[in-house]
Amino acid sequence: MICDVHAHYIPQKFGDFMGDRWGPRVGPAVQVKQGIAKHPVSDSIADIVGRLELMDAAGVEKQVLSPHRPPYLPDEKEGVAAIHLLNDGYAELAHKHRDRISSYVMLPLPHIDASLKEMERGLDQLGCVGVNMHVTCFNRSVAETEFEPIYAELNRRGAILFVHPSTNGACTPLINDYRFTAAVGTSIEDACFVLHMIAKQIPHRYPNIRFIVPHLGGPIPMLLHRLDAQGQNAGHHPDLAEAPSVTAKKFWYDTVCYGSKAAFCCALEAFGEDKLVTGSDYPVLQDYESYTETFAYIERLGLPKSVTDKVLHHNAQKLFGFKH
Repeated sequence: MICDVHAHYIPQKFGDFMGDRWGPRVGPAVQVKQGIAKHPVSDSIADIVGRLELMDAAGVEKQVLSPHRPPYLPDEKEGVAAIHLLNDGYAELAHKHRDRISSYVMLPLPHIDASLKEMERGLDQLGCVGVNMHVTCFNRSVAETEFEPIYAELNRRGAILFVHPSTNGACTPLINDYRFTAAVGTSIEDACFVLHMIAKQIPHRYPNIRFIVPHLGGPIPMLLHRLDAQGQNAGHHPDLAEAPSVTAKKFWYDTVCYGSKAAFCCALEAFGEDKLVTGSDYPVLQDYESYTETFAYIERLGLPKSVTDKVLHHNAQKLFGFKH
């Protein structure tokens, strides 16, 4: 069975608390087109039943939940209250569907002490299976020095960290002004995270963290040789403890790529079959393909069955320690 490491869900109480501070409201709790749930905003029975039905049809045993945009607030008290609603909503759903639903714990960034407390609560009390951060917090990279205590604690715990784009187009008008924020900007953000981790040497300094980067790492698979040549050997980062490609290969990457054989095979060759884990970006891709198709494409790429079986049925399960 498949484990979906990249699935979104918003508890209604959290969405109501955030209101317009979290961007435009999404409208009806559940929108359905040809039987496919369109938005992850509801904790209604209908939404959960529909989600589980789609999982059954796609052969997905478990989803690991996270929000699809940064839930951060500048005021610490409000930020903590919001994150409690989010994580408690996830824990409640996971408790009701123990065999089908797990979640990452979200942190009330940029408030570091509060984030460390919430990480402890999520991992030790709520039963979360990893931590979720977005690539930026108020347009500031989470690789910056002020976030170091988060990585130190993740490392101490040997925790999984799933990162997700903030959908800000990597803060560049070259993306946003041309309306490619979602289509391209998210993948650029994924790449920026990997690059920032390389530059700050965070995976080298905190080797026990297990990172998951979405969307096959964006353009990173195509850039490994160039990063080694120009990023290190040309003197731009002369003090790196290891080649950029070595750092990049320490991450896991999810398989969300809109069914692109070229993208999947490039990542497979760049990172190896052990480093690809199944994700869906549910329900975002459902505007363009069925939930079943999000995973089924992998079996049509003409790869050895041993490779597709490992990616579909073993890598994520082994990473999280789920039974399979």
